[in-house]
Amino acid sequence: MSPTLSEINIAILMITVVVFLFIWFERSEAAATVTRMSRMMSRVGLNISFGTMAGPKARAIMKEARTRCGRCRCEDRCELWLDEEVKSDNAFCPNAQVFSLLKRASAA
Repeated sequence: MSPTLSEINIAILMITVVVFLFIWFERSEAAATVTRMSRMMSRVGLNISFGTMAGPKARAIMKEARTRCGRCRCEDRCELWLDEEVKSDNAFCPNAQVFSLLKRASAA
């Protein structure tokens, strides 16, 4: 028995909804990453506009840092640290050393 036109339309609608939800989730995750990274930079004393004010090398470094931040699976720990609910250092952050180096370089 072949599918009816209404069954095909329902399948197309379901696929469209799944694609929409996937795109929405990806954009939401990207926005959360940018927010966390900006907060981290601020908390460690690094100017959050560093990547836009500096040259192409700094922009490349910031792009790599965003990628590392987006792949990090310590979001919960990061949020706690950013909210100052954890009193340890930010050694859990894959960008901690990079931000430290950038802060020193921007101060020089």
